[in-house]
Amino acid sequence: MEGKDENGNKLGRQELTAEALTQLIAGSDTTSNTSCALLFHCLKHPQVVRRLRAELDSAIPADLDVPTYDMVRDLKYLECVIQETMRIHSTSSLGLPRVVPPGAGIEILGHHFPPETVLSVPSYTIHHSKEIWGPDADEFVPERWQKVTEEQKAAFIPFSYGPRACVGRNVAEMELALIVSTVFHRYEFELYEDVLETREGFLRKPLRCMVGLKKRTGAS
Repeated sequence: MEGKDENGNKLGRQELTAEALTQLIAGSDTTSNTSCALLFHCLKHPQVVRRLRAELDSAIPADLDVPTYDMVRDLKYLECVIQETMRIHSTSSLGLPRVVPPGAGIEILGHHFPPETVLSVPSYTIHHSKEIWGPDADEFVPERWQKVTEEQKAAFIPFSYGPRACVGRNVAEMELALIVSTVFHRYEFELYEDVLETREGFLRKPLRCMVGLKKRTGAS
């Protein structure tokens, strides 16, 4: 509400509305889409659920419904599962647009782009590149993050890159860690989907993920 434009004037209603909508979309749909994809891919791989749950049970008291962030922030396999989900699902799969600034334009990998050209780096394409991630690039393998290369680190761009990257990254990572640790520590799941169908747009939105769940009888 206190934001100002380049001339020091307060933002008008139209600008404030646009900013509010951006924050709502960026902070809700992205996290819910990623959470849905994570649940699907984990349940498709029972060995991942077993390993994740063992790590969570060792860090979270059995009688605690919702852990604190301090309890789960440094759990290595939890981090691997979240990163692998963001790689294979890429909730903003088209990449965020950038405009070539005025002047001589820009040259990228031997291609010249004139001023005012809108460019984006499609994160889905990079995150599924077999040249970067290996022959199993289309498979859900959280363990790959235990020995990631510098090239793979540079190619992992779920929050975009540079000074215009997602300002909510820290909040999103905290939300995901708490959501995942809470639901897998508290519940057992049964998956009723063979394929996670999505609607492709600015966000890669899952259309449906039907699961059954029940409260775990005890965590140990």
